[in-house]
Amino acid sequence: MVPLGLRRLMLLLVTLLVLDKAAIGAPWPFWPPGGDPGGCLSWRVMVEANNAKYWRAVPAPCVGYVWAYMGWGQYGRDVGTAADEIAAYAASQAPAGEDGMDAWVMDVDDTCLSNLPYYQAKQFGPYDPAAFKAWASRGVCPGIPAMVGLFRTLKAGEFRVFLLTGRDEEALGACTAANLAAAGFAGYDRLIMRSAAYRGQSSVAFKSAVRRRLAEEEGYRIRGNVGDQWSDFAGDRVFKVPNPMYFVP
Repeated sequence: MVPLGLRRLMLLLVTLLVLDKAAIGAPWPFWPPGGDPGGCLSWRVMVEANNAKYWRAVPAPCVGYVWAYMGWGQYGRDVGTAADEIAAYAASQAPAGEDGMDAWVMDVDDTCLSNLPYYQAKQFGPYDPAAFKAWASRGVCPGIPAMVGLFRTLKAGEFRVFLLTGRDEEALGACTAANLAAAGFAGYDRLIMRSAAYRGQSSVAFKSAVRRRLAEEEGYRIRGNVGDQWSDFAGDRVFKVPNPMYFVP
């Protein structure tokens, strides 16, 4: 162990060096520790900012990085921070009236329910519709704790909460409803799934049509959207939770 006096001396020398360089406008003599091996942090930022699109799988050099991000705590902290921000915004936007028409829309997969065990098992490889259907039909997706808390906060704030998912209604309707209930999402106002009329359409087309129906035909005021894909969004405010596991166009 480095003696305390020596540690203090080292800190003083570094501080003096930084101040000296700053005073004369010289470049930093070193880069902060950590770095970004493989460029994986930069890639994830590009994904979350929607600058990287239409990618089919996590780049091979970044599989370990995404595994660590999703499974070792940082993802949970990031989602928790997002949930806190959403809850604060919702608290500042109390329902406009007593007509019960102020609503929030929440995505299901990797917003309410986590598919992390499935994607870990396949090493974050390309989307496989048959394999995902088999996984989802088991009804064992864990709830994302911060989103369970947010859901309950929105309901306690007297907002209507619609859960909107691209899952096929005929094939996965019953197991998805049961999974949501078991994961803590009980009491939502409606679970809206992809019906036969929307099969083959993109997530953007399907979810946009649903939000338009809710707002224009049914008269709901959509006060905010919460999802993990940019294709989930529209309304007063949108809040994206992180998801570097896959891209949905």
